[in-house]
Amino acid sequence: MDEHNLLAERFETHRGHLRTVAYRMLGSLNDADDAVQETWLRLNRSDTSEVENLAGWLTKVVARVCLDMLRSRTARRDDPVGWVVPEPAPTGRQTDPEQEALLAESVGLALLVVLERLTPAERIAFVLHDMFAVPFDEIAAIVERSTDSAKKLASRARQRVKGTAAVPDVDLFWHRQVVDAFLAAARGRDLNGLLAVLDPGVVRRAERALLPPGTPTVVRGARAVVEETVVLAEKARFAEVALVNGVPGILVAPGGRLLIALTITITDGKITEYEVIADPARLRQLDLAVLPQVP
Repeated sequence: MDEHNLLAERFETHRGHLRTVAYRMLGSLNDADDAVQETWLRLNRSDTSEVENLAGWLTKVVARVCLDMLRSRTARRDDPVGWVVPEPAPTGRQTDPEQEALLAESVGLALLVVLERLTPAERIAFVLHDMFAVPFDEIAAIVERSTDSAKKLASRARQRVKGTAAVPDVDLFWHRQVVDAFLAAARGRDLNGLLAVLDPGVVRRAERALLPPGTPTVVRGARAVVEETVVLAEKARFAEVALVNGVPGILVAPGGRLLIALTITITDGKITEYEVIADPARLRQLDLAVLPQVP
């Protein structure tokens, strides 16, 4: 086997890992594949005869490529980085939506949405350190900062990802249970399950653009709200519970691209009001974070 084919074979053994790293940094399967391809091209142009850890070397290269791509995204738009999740640029390739949906769900839809709100350097530092255990001195070289600065980048990102709940931990746990039950019932079109978590006087508010013609933007009463909620069943597959403005809510994010957010008010263990938000300007104003796992 010649040297080029041997190098290609070694690269292929790391392709899956590189694609996973790139996807978590970029949130787009097309962009991740582009980053992996660029990594292969850079490997081809480099002398790696003295590289002892090829996996580590490739991880650092793909991280640099992703950092450049994230910075390029920022330069191409006026909005702060990540506030609107970018659609992948047309590449002529066919992307399997099912495959990307499964990949997004494996990472966590809410996490992908929150990662998009970080700066490029914060995202690189957080993903590399917290998800792939890359040492901070290596991250510092990638983002061209000091080791202490790289630690601060990851720390800021971690705080934004986790958020600060506006309700006490004990209430957060029970509120999470209620929202989980609501989402599960909506997914299963379980009318009784929805009635069990809704207050009899519950109010549903929604933006007019989301609703069929003639549907009121405000609906009151559990029975009426249940009928409106089952409409969400088709979108519920792409939904995940997250912290929305410091309390448990729901994000609808196919492939990690935020389309809809539900803010939910809970009193005495029942949902008393929820609002469905899809306007991009309003979505940008929401404070989003990932909920801790229920023990």
